[in-house]
Order: sequence, then structure tokens, then C-alpha cells
Amino acid sequence: MKILIAEDDLNIRLGLKDLLEVEGYNCLEAADGDQAWALFERHRPDLVLLDIMMPGQDGYSLCRRIRQQDQQLPVIFISAKSEEIDQVLGLELGADDYIKKPFGSREVVARIRAVTRRCLARGLSPTRVDDSFQMGDLRVLPAQLRAERDGHRIDLSLRDMRILQLLHRNPGRVLSRDELFDECWGRHYLPSSRTLDQHISKLRKAVELDAKDPRIIVTVHGVGYRFDG
Repeated sequence: MKILIAEDDLNIRLGLKDLLEVEGYNCLEAADGDQAWALFERHRPDLVLLDIMMPGQDGYSLCRRIRQQDQQLPVIFISAKSEEIDQVLGLELGADDYIKKPFGSREVVARIRAVTRRCLARGLSPTRVDDSFQMGDLRVLPAQLRAERDGHRIDLSLRDMRILQLLHRNPGRVLSRDELFDECWGRHYLPSSRTLDQHISKLRKAVELDAKDPRIIVTVHGVGYRFDG
């Protein structure tokens, strides 16, 4: 999924980009409203994050223009304007959510995952969504970005889901590091074993009964990872 980040503060913009790329989103960056509109028209993102106070067109104007062309595209305002009237206006213009600065990374991730789930459920994203599937005692629900075990719900990122889907589609086959990077990070990504190992370690803690004795994501030393089915 592509996310357009329209934010004139460089530090906030880069922080959001880094945060969302870890989640598995492809990010487009705009430092002002005019650049954001140009990127929107050129790339047609799946979700838009809008600051309100920006050079050129402000976030409200951009939201109006986006809604004239697309009534369904998810739009989230991220702004320091915290008065209730600002939030009401943003939502009345058609925004799906409103996040107030300063914000925590967990809050942003949770809200964007929630919007992503709605997109996937309504078929508004080009991201492939397979039917639910089983990996041992773990039930994986791609359209919900979740897994379940014994009634316990496990929230997952887009990248987590891509990894699990790839393993499930290739039971018993060792997936090399390069293959995992190409399929789950994208061919443009510069591989780093540390990046992959850290992500797999974190995912194991979420989905394995015992992360030290994995049954879903098995390490094949010197090669990659495998799901035995």
C-alpha cells in the first residue's frame, strides 16, 4: 500500500516515513500542499496523511480536492490544531480520522492499521488479500491484519502478513533471505541481514507459542527460513 505523507516539518515527516516503512507501507513525501497534490495526482496513493497548516494549499483544501475525485480514499489529518472545532471540520470534510500532535508512534500505527483494515475489508486496496489460513494452531486473517490462537487476538503489520503469506504458500521450502526481501520488502530495498533477523525475531514473539522453539518460522542456518506446514 502507498501512503502519501503531507507534512512540512522535516523531522515529523521523516519520522512518520521510517515508522510506516517498518510496517510495510510504501511512502511518498510532500513538504507542502502543492507538492502533495501533484504526488496525489501522479501516484494515486491508498491512504493520505495530511498536516493542516502547510505552505501552499493547506490540509483542509487538499482534503476537499481529494474528496472531489475520490470519496472512498482514506484520509487522516495529523495536526497541532487541537481545538474541537478543528477536528469537527476535518471530519466533516471527509477525513477518516484526526491525530493530534504531539503523538506517540504506537498511536499512529494503531490508527493507520485500523484504517487499513477497513480498506482491506471493503476491497479498496490493491494489496493482495488471501482468504484466512492455518499455520499450525495459528489462524491467520489477512483482511483483518490479525491472527488468532485459542481466542487470543494478535495484531499484525502489513509486512508481518506478507511474510506469513509467503511462508504459507511455500510449505516445506526454504525461503532465502533475498527472496524474503524481494517479496516482503520490495526489490528496491537494500538487503540487511540484521533488518530481516530483527523483524523475524519480533514476529516470532507475536505468533509463536515459544519464540525460542519456533514451529511456524523455522530458521535454516546460512540459508533462510521455512514453514514445515
